[in-house]
Amino acid sequence: MEPRRRDRRPLAPQRSARTATNGRADGVSTGRALVIEPIVRRAAMHAAGEREPAAKLDEAIGLARAIDLDVEQSGIVMLDAVRPATYLGKGKVEEISGLAKSFEAGIVVMDCALSPVQQRNLEKAWNAKVLDRTGLILEIFGRRAHTREGALQVEHAHLTYQKSRLVRSWTHLERQRGGFGFLGGPGETQIEADRRIIAERIARLKQELEGVKRTRHLHRESRRRVPFPIVALVGYTNAGKSTLFNRLTDASVTSADMLFATLDPTLRAVALPHGERIILSDTVGFISDLPTTLIAAFRATLEEVVEADLILHVRDVSHGDTEAQSRDVTNVLAELGIAPADPRLIEAWNKIDQLDREGRAQIENLAHRSDRRPGLISAITGEGLEQLRTMIEQRLAGARTTYEITLDAADGAGASWLHRNAEVLAKTMTADGQLTMTVRVHPANAQLLLAKFGDRARSDAEPSRVRAVGR
Repeated sequence: MEPRRRDRRPLAPQRSARTATNGRADGVSTGRALVIEPIVRRAAMHAAGEREPAAKLDEAIGLARAIDLDVEQSGIVMLDAVRPATYLGKGKVEEISGLAKSFEAGIVVMDCALSPVQQRNLEKAWNAKVLDRTGLILEIFGRRAHTREGALQVEHAHLTYQKSRLVRSWTHLERQRGGFGFLGGPGETQIEADRRIIAERIARLKQELEGVKRTRHLHRESRRRVPFPIVALVGYTNAGKSTLFNRLTDASVTSADMLFATLDPTLRAVALPHGERIILSDTVGFISDLPTTLIAAFRATLEEVVEADLILHVRDVSHGDTEAQSRDVTNVLAELGIAPADPRLIEAWNKIDQLDREGRAQIENLAHRSDRRPGLISAITGEGLEQLRTMIEQRLAGARTTYEITLDAADGAGASWLHRNAEVLAKTMTADGQLTMTVRVHPANAQLLLAKFGDRARSDAEPSRVRAVGR
């Protein structure tokens, strides 16, 4: 196994010098673990834009630490081909077995997708629990889900994954239950009973999730009647979405320098420069090789993204693999039916405060040449957030109609209604004491405006006059 320093000599079993709790303040540990990054040479050579192995290993270590594992040792294993029985070759399996014994590691994380047979064989060889990438992400999601909806979605994804893992790892799964009566057959084996129980639980969870989906649909319908535009935050995990959400909304959503620090979606109102209010939605972060079971289970939550008026893609431009992370987010959005050229997509390039002068100049040059014209921001310092609000406002204005409305100066109720239900762009007082207001209104509110203030058919003597001045 190649260590992180890229030394190709055999990895020496030496205990890490860091503290037993990885520097955590709470001192809580899930257990000692090894993290292994298997890389198939041929696949790495032919994959365009593939991440560097060291970057993939760093991410796997971050995932392991997100569930409070003490990472005792980590390394990269280069493979010529995947072995059907153990994924790794015999020599590497024996080497990692020695490391697991030396470090007394009870968990080995394999940053890849393992088949049930491969997982079972590796657990026997290493005498330790083996977690593949999907299992590790599911474990993180299980810890982060605090709402009933999140717990249902995580349990659904976990059971779907677990159902395929019921291989005969324990002898009790081979026992049979007898049938009823004298003519009963040998009955079902324990493994068949477990599969049936899981299948029944998955069916019940699907029904409950359908109820969640209907509830979310009703919530969206009620918001449309207001209506406030929905702006959904998406991005790679740890890109700074929750920090940005807190900055824009003055909320206190959990934010930390940790993968999948938050899971349950949160919605808050935000005021734009001209007074219009939007609803900002913070969603779960995406990651490369996101399990399809999770995408299916969280579809009710991710529908908030699909139905949003704008989708704000937050990118961590200080990360070395920002382009690869952007592609991963784009791929997940494509699975949800959102094309890369969707006009609702806008980009916010976050963490510019972590760039040096040269790196910042390079990012500014890339942003200037980009067709998307991204906003450069720092959610920590607040730099660029006013420009981001203006960018959101301008993008939302593209689908709206601007009206010029003339009111009596004494019509305070009419002016107040316009301030509550439209963007007031300008106000002027005419010589004859009339108040002219230029407003921009959402299509859903346009008919309400015309019904309240009249249309071109009204004469100049009427208390109010409405004139459309364009889009």
